Amino acid sequence: MTGATTPADLELDCRGLLCPLPVIELGRRFAEVPVGGLVALLADDAAARTDVPAWCRMRGQEYAGEEVAPDGTPRYLVRRLS
Repeated sequence: MTGATTPADLELDCRGLLCPLPVIELGRRFAEVPVGGLVALLADDAAARTDVPAWCRMRGQEYAGEEVAPDGTPRYLVRRLS
């Protein structure tokens, strides 16, 4: 389904930010989401494609995949496990 995005508890717009700023913002705001909640991070920096899953592995959180926002921006999903 084109243009559909998964609902998230928190959506971070990190468009225009270069590595490592998107994952720094993710780390700074992550605690705002309850355990089990979902964070969506929009980032147009190509490094985010590897940085976000790596952040999840290091922090013990679930990388829930990548979508495309309606404007074509990559949208990375992270589920809070703890």
